Amino acid sequence: MRWWLVIPVLALAGCSEPPPQPLTVEQSAALSPKDPRLAQLYNGSCKVCHTVKDSLAPLTGDRTLWNPRWAQGEPALLAAAIQGKKGMPAGGQCFTCTPEDLVALIRFMAGREGAK
Repeated sequence: MRWWLVIPVLALAGCSEPPPQPLTVEQSAALSPKDPRLAQLYNGSCKVCHTVKDSLAPLTGDRTLWNPRWAQGEPALLAAAIQGKKGMPAGGQCFTCTPEDLVALIRFMAGREGAK
């Protein structure tokens, strides 16, 4: 066995991302998009439900809740935002949001702001 091959593997094993931790309602409510325009859209529509645990909407920034949704892919998340899903109204009640705005807001709420 070539023991020198094992060392890089062991070193990389410690580099994995730690599992996400749930956020409190207070931690979620303190988050805001970096872009001022998106922050205004978020505060005017998304925040009302996505920072209230009893709304059953996934809390903003809580990857423990968003990761299973994120695994469905951005197209599925965008379609749900546009059409509405379960308790979420169509467009998330953001009447001025474009599809691009909704994608950016989904990325922010899913804890992936700035992702491409």
